[in-house]
Amino acid sequence: MSQTIYKICPEALWREARSRGVFAGAPVDLADGFIHFSTAEQVRETARKHFAGQHDLVLVAVDAAGLGPALKYEISRGGALFPHLYGPLDPATVLWVKPLPLDAEGNHDFPPLDAR
Repeated sequence: MSQTIYKICPEALWREARSRGVFAGAPVDLADGFIHFSTAEQVRETARKHFAGQHDLVLVAVDAAGLGPALKYEISRGGALFPHLYGPLDPATVLWVKPLPLDAEGNHDFPPLDAR
């Protein structure tokens, strides 16, 4: 059974990755040496903790099974296991990319996480 994992990314950075054919990560990913992902259960808290109030973001959905051994689940926030990709992501392999706008209260308005 595959699991969908999610990357929150500035839209401009994702657009650049699509044009280059590779996503090496956001600045925090490059600094940490892996691309940070979240599970469906974690992604809303990730948005609140690391992207509060930020505009022009996209939510990138990826099939974890397609990432192979470069994907590792490691202990992070609160002892939870978070998916970390040790290598670049091919934008052509993503399931979907959706806008992640702010609602009237300033919280991110998530699309249905199983949407294609």
